[in-house]
Amino acid sequence: MNFISDILFWISTGLLVPVVVLLILLFIRSLLLAGSFFGQYLDIRKNGRALREKIEGLTSETACCLEDMLPKNSNSLNIRYLRDLLAHRDNPAQMRRILADYEIAADKDLSTSRTLTKLGPMLGLMGTLIPMGPALVGLSTGDISSMAYNMQVAFATTVVGLFASAVGFLTQQTKNRWYMQDMTNMEFVAELLGAGEGK
Repeated sequence: MNFISDILFWISTGLLVPVVVLLILLFIRSLLLAGSFFGQYLDIRKNGRALREKIEGLTSETACCLEDMLPKNSNSLNIRYLRDLLAHRDNPAQMRRILADYEIAADKDLSTSRTLTKLGPMLGLMGTLIPMGPALVGLSTGDISSMAYNMQVAFATTVVGLFASAVGFLTQQTKNRWYMQDMTNMEFVAELLGAGEGK
């Protein structure tokens, strides 16, 4: 039984370095995600409200003129797909495909946030529990410095994992709301374009 326990201990101890490396990578990825999210937020704040007002005022007669109203300097996801939608206004099947492609692109953009939300706490917990074994051994042998070092690693990995998870959760919730609003607007424009063509 002791041999099996020793094998489990060696395996868990060997996992500490990969877990710490992955947590560092998650931390860097969460910082990059926060930066891109802030840029997206500024773009939506600058162009989003004006675009929403223009879309709300559209009719089937004026829907084809929306392309001239789109911001020229914005290359955000919904603006790109709105341009594609307007470029294929005479092809309903192509418009449906563009709407489906937008859903896929939005889901792909949300995947990073989802990954951080789920992996952050998992790796943080692993990084907490793995050093606890050596810390308890250090406590039992009176090696306080070893115990303190292992506890420091345990707490640091928890904090980094929770930070990455928090960034992922907040960006996922906000982006999900943005993409749902954009999808509603694009479906509205597609219906107006279809109604205009029907006439």
